[in-house]
Formats: sequence, structure tokens, C-alpha cells
Amino acid sequence: MTKPTPLALLPLLLFLVLFVGSGLWYQSQGVDFAFYQIQAPVAILPALVLAILLSRGELNKRIDTFMKGVGDQTIITMVLIYLLAGAFASVAKSIGGVDATVNFGLSIIPTSFILPGIFIITAFVATSMGTSMGTIAAIAPIAIGVAEATDLPLLTTVGAVIGGAMFGDNLSIISDTTIAATRTQGCDMRDKFRMNFKIALPAAILVLIWLYFQGSEAHLSEVGDYDLWRVLPYVAVLVLAILGVNVLLVLFTGIVLAGGVGLATMADYSVANWSKDIYAGYTGMQEIMILSLLIGGLGALMKSQGGLDWIVQSIERISRALGAKDGSQRAGEFSISASVALTNLCTANNTVSILINGSVAKDIASRYNVDPRRSASLLDIFACVVQGLIPYGAQILLASSMAKVSPLEVIGHVQYSWVLAVVGLLSIVLAWPKSRSV
Repeated sequence: MTKPTPLALLPLLLFLVLFVGSGLWYQSQGVDFAFYQIQAPVAILPALVLAILLSRGELNKRIDTFMKGVGDQTIITMVLIYLLAGAFASVAKSIGGVDATVNFGLSIIPTSFILPGIFIITAFVATSMGTSMGTIAAIAPIAIGVAEATDLPLLTTVGAVIGGAMFGDNLSIISDTTIAATRTQGCDMRDKFRMNFKIALPAAILVLIWLYFQGSEAHLSEVGDYDLWRVLPYVAVLVLAILGVNVLLVLFTGIVLAGGVGLATMADYSVANWSKDIYAGYTGMQEIMILSLLIGGLGALMKSQGGLDWIVQSIERISRALGAKDGSQRAGEFSISASVALTNLCTANNTVSILINGSVAKDIASRYNVDPRRSASLLDIFACVVQGLIPYGAQILLASSMAKVSPLEVIGHVQYSWVLAVVGLLSIVLAWPKSRSV
């Protein structure tokens, strides 16, 4: 067994210093696209070298650990989603699907309600679909087009999409985070949903009010024409998502439908054009694909070196100290929340962070008399909070890539995640909602 040590977390710190620090420095020098001067997939390379150097054992075994992290099923699934999402967005835009969908939406939604509407639609789809990644892939291109057509702030619009996606991911009973949280804590999904909903709903209402005022002055001179056939691929994607079809099949179906509509309605659109659009979508996702793979490997190295175990044990020691002084369940709830949040910061994967902390959270919940429904809810809430705010997380990377903005610019505009963090902490301080009332 590897001894838990904070030294194993140094590679992540180095990556953040290089990526965030260089961007801030170039920004202070007035350089355009400051955070793109040193790209994240390059900034992580020294961190990987340091992680391998800090590891023990034969070099080949260290590299094997890295490769297992790169090839993790969750990481590979994300990469496939990136590829298909990029291809779908590229084909749909090429056939005029984005413009048609935007104009159709603007014709039925009052301009002042567009931003709240984007959040609500995204939240509904994510709750039905059970995945924030698939939801962002489906909704983000439309939302970006709406922002351009109505002069809405692009970052605020992208933040509304990410926030809605995290709302649904946190609440959905078919989400992998919900499944992981309820299984590790031994409670029913519906009970966890009720507990979560009482915390997530106030946060969502506050964000909707804020979005309304942010979008109340949106300007739209006139709504352009639209062909409903070109809206069909998006409608199909949303319907299939709501029905709970696998996200990979949903996106593949969207690519086929979008290409078929283009071939049927556009005289100059050929199979060759379709192929080029698909490939252009692939290449547009190159940066986040590479970074996600390397992040998976870095996380595996840090875990094998005892970095994540050190976080969990440190939080547990703090909880015992607080419990010795206080004895209330607040100490346990803070411990559960902090542990999963810090682990998520290191792994950039909310499901993995829940699984890592599951047994410890259950033990803390038992010792501090925390209801299993409550511990499952806190695990999911604070994992999703961090996942929706880290600039190297899959959700931020996917949305920022589609919007062609820096992920560091986006995190300050994901209001739902910030508000949910505050509401979640207040729920611990105020001991609300009561477990017996759920």
C-alpha cells in the first residue's frame, strides 16, 4: 500500500500554475487571447513528467499506470462524446440547422425570457438524459447562435447552458453521479432526489431571476426565415435524449439526420461535403480530447502515489477533531462535502470523486449521525459544484471549445454552480432540510 502524501498533488499544482499563471501574466501584458499563448495540453506535460518522477517502482510500471488512466472507460467515453458532438455541431451548422433552430426559437420565445429559457430547457434535457456532457453537446450550439442573434453576452449564455446541465446531472435519477452516490451510501434514488431538489431548487430560482435581468435588454431587430426540416436534427436529438437513449447513439443519429437533410434540401451539398464537415468537427475537438486523456493519466498517477488518499484522510482527521469539540452532525456534513470537492478538484471527474469518497463518507455519516440520504445528496452536490467550475473539467472544456472562448473566462459566468455552492453550505449551517421531512 502506498503511504498517503501531499507530495503526490504537486503535479496538479504545477499544471495549474503553468496554465492559469501564464494566462494571467499574458493578460497583464495586454496580449490578445492570453490564455491561448500556452495551451492547456502543453502546460500539462511538465506536470506529467513530475508525476512520473514522483512515482515509485520501475519506469515501465509508472507508464502503465499513466496509460491505464488514459484508457479509463469514463475518459474514453468522454472522448467519443467530444468527437460525435463536434461532428454533429459541424454538420448541423453547415446545412443551416443552427440558424434555422435559432430563428425558430426566437419566433416563439419572448426576447426578455431567452436566457432563463435556455437554462430551463438545458436543465430539463439534462435531467431526462442523465448526462451533462451530452446535454451541453446538444444545446450549446443553439444557445451560442441565439446569443449572436440577440446580442446577449456570449459568456453568460454559455454559463447558463453549463449551469442548466449541472442542475440536471445533479438531480437525474439515471445520472452516473446519482447512481454512485446512492449506491455508496445505501439509500434510494428517489429519496436522494427529494433531498437534492430542496437544495437545488432555491439555487436555480435565484439564477433564473438573475438571468432574466441579464437578458431583459436583449435586442432583436427581426427574426429571420427558417426551414423546419433543418430544425429536425436538433428536435430528434432532444427527443432521443429525453427518452433516455444512450448519448453516443443520440449524437450519431443527429449526424445522420443532419447529413440526410443537407443532401435532400441543398443542391450543392454532397457526400464529400458531409464527410468534410464531420472531419472538421473532429479536428475542432482536438484540444479538449488531448487534455482529457492526459488529465485521466495524471489523475491515475496521483491516485497511485497516495495523493487522493491523503486528501480523504486529512479531511477525516479534521472531522474527528471537529467532532470531538462539537459532536454535531455539521462536522460530518462539512467533512463529506470538503472531501469530495477536493478530490474532484484533483480528478476532474465528479463520478470518480464520489466513488473514491463513498466508503469514507458512509463511515463519517455513521459516526456523526448523518442521514444516508443527506450524505448522498452532499456528495453529489459538491462534486457537481466543483465539476461545473474547474477550467480543465470536461463540461467547461466542451462548452468553451464550442464557443471558442477560454475556459478560464467561462468559469466566472457559471452562476448556478457558484450559487449552488453557497446554498449547499447554508443548508449545512442551518441544518436544512430536515432529513425526517424528506
